[in-house]
Amino acid sequence: MLKSMTGFGRCEVSTPERKVIVEIKAVNHRYCDISIKMPKKLSFFEAGIRNVLKEYIGRGKVDVFITYEDYTEENVCVKYNEDIAKEYMQNFIKMSETFHIDNDIRVSALAKFPDVLTLEEQSIDEAELWKIIDGPVRAAAEQLVNARITEGENLKKDIIGKLDGMLTFVKYIEERSPQIIAEYRQKITAKVNELLGDTKIEESVLATEVIIFADKICVDEETVRLRSHIQNMKATLDDGDGIGRKLDFIAQEMNREANTILSKANDLEVSNTAINLKTEIEKVREQIQNIE
Repeated sequence: MLKSMTGFGRCEVSTPERKVIVEIKAVNHRYCDISIKMPKKLSFFEAGIRNVLKEYIGRGKVDVFITYEDYTEENVCVKYNEDIAKEYMQNFIKMSETFHIDNDIRVSALAKFPDVLTLEEQSIDEAELWKIIDGPVRAAAEQLVNARITEGENLKKDIIGKLDGMLTFVKYIEERSPQIIAEYRQKITAKVNELLGDTKIEESVLATEVIIFADKICVDEETVRLRSHIQNMKATLDDGDGIGRKLDFIAQEMNREANTILSKANDLEVSNTAINLKTEIEKVREQIQNIE
């Protein structure tokens, strides 16, 4: 399936013990650029998350946001820092002796001093935690892919419509070219008659002049190649994944042919049509930038 690089995916999993929210948004980019923002306690999963996402995403600027809340108290314990408590008490005793005052510090007061008692997270079972994170990441990635496919199909329809319009321009240029030559022949004949009066010019001389003119403005090769590029692009659109770069290359070749037609044009109508053709090609190139 043709996929856009633009999309959004979200998954939220809530249980009485935990809540995990994964949000993924993506826009167009030349390469696969993944940025992950998540709690520090999950940082050791970054490589694993990237590997999972690369199963679903080939190209694009991808921002991943993960929030994790643990409602259980099993992973937190109170730690008593005895060495710090001793230092406090030694200083209190010294102050009591120096200033000749009673040392009235009780346990309840000592426990309130900084770092005597601290909350400390216990070691996490990484395998179990990965099972909790992996599911929402994959679900959000699948949602992102579905959004990209939907957008990709819309892009495909739009591009094919523009390609069909370009074929109309190419057909007009092909039909107009013989008319330009005939009009040039009539114009040069009328000019010769005007200048020479009744004096007749040899038909071979006139034919040679017309042939030289026709060769200068001939765009048969360009229109044939343009038709080929248009058909190639249509076929490529049906190939599926990873076609963005190939489509961009084809569009560049199409633009080159349109430029050549415009440079050879010696007719206002052909010039205007070639300009319209270049405009449509540029629109197609803009759409292609969003294809994975």
